[in-house]
Amino acid sequence: MPKQKKQRLGFEFSPYIEEKKTPFETLFEIFKELITHTSGDFDEAMDWLKTLDEKYKITNEDYTLDDFVEDLKKRGYIKDELKPNGKGKKIITAKTERAIRKGSLEQIFGKLKKNGKGNHKTKKSGLGDEQTGELRNFQFGDSIDRLSVTESLKNAQINHGIGEFQLTENDLVIEDAHHKSQMSTVLMIDISHSMILYGEDRITPAKKVAMALAELITTRYPKDTLDIIVFGNDAWPIKVKDLPYLNVGPYHTNTVAGLELAMDILRRKRNTNKSIFMITDGKPSCLRMPDGTYYKNSNGLDRHITEKCYNMAAYARKLHIPITTFMIAQDPYLQQFVERFTESNKGRAFYTGLKGLGEMIFHDYESNRKKRI
Repeated sequence: MPKQKKQRLGFEFSPYIEEKKTPFETLFEIFKELITHTSGDFDEAMDWLKTLDEKYKITNEDYTLDDFVEDLKKRGYIKDELKPNGKGKKIITAKTERAIRKGSLEQIFGKLKKNGKGNHKTKKSGLGDEQTGELRNFQFGDSIDRLSVTESLKNAQINHGIGEFQLTENDLVIEDAHHKSQMSTVLMIDISHSMILYGEDRITPAKKVAMALAELITTRYPKDTLDIIVFGNDAWPIKVKDLPYLNVGPYHTNTVAGLELAMDILRRKRNTNKSIFMITDGKPSCLRMPDGTYYKNSNGLDRHITEKCYNMAAYARKLHIPITTFMIAQDPYLQQFVERFTESNKGRAFYTGLKGLGEMIFHDYESNRKKRI
């Protein structure tokens, strides 16, 4: 008799092979970082990329930087824009802006992909989009969209028999679902001069966090709203597409103006759940006076300015708007200010360097969203 093949039990494992990136993909990852650092300046980003290429030999004769630029254009990541003098200038497109936001999301909220579906549910059941797997009796006000036809018909047969079939309200069964809350969020970004003071770049990580949060909300929580404002001597709103181009200015820090605008925006939202996230690295140092002039003081904590901040924090609390402050500084006197500010609002505060900032924002966004129903 022929020998039977011996079957092998268990699993066979092959060696892990890392997916190799194409030359374009390698350069594009670096390019997105440089575009963020240069606030969207293509020429400056390419100058940096050329310097890096000379040092680390990223390209070779088979694929040069010129090839990379040509591919960027073919794939719709850059386009030519005519200057008033008639000369052309390369600029990034909306496709690149989206790629940068998506990259920031993966970089900062990388663990997000390991979670379940992107719908935060509360502990309460009711109307919603995600079934709990449980059945319950129909109650007045329930949507018939959740009616379990099979279970309802079975109840009718058991309760009334099959001779003269009838279906009553008491026979109806509803498939229970989680009730989902919606959140309206305002993200405040400090663009005062101190964000690049002493040669330390704090604005780039802040932009990355903002882009990641924007991408998170628009893709995973499409029913939520996100407004972004920047504040220096004054405060004004910006659009998501403007984030890669954001830069600091020769400004002081008018925290009060930022909070006033944030609360004005949130007052107009219909959602019950509202919150403010504030990323800043310095003390409030500026107020706009009724006559349009500015009161400024960069020397320590000015009581006149800080008291206004505490009052705004307390006012936000009355409006049920929690403020989560991310202070990118370790100075004790700044921490004292944030502690009192947070106490006035009953919000949250984190004292942090730039590492881990995005993860904390995501964690607090999730927690706050689940809590405020």
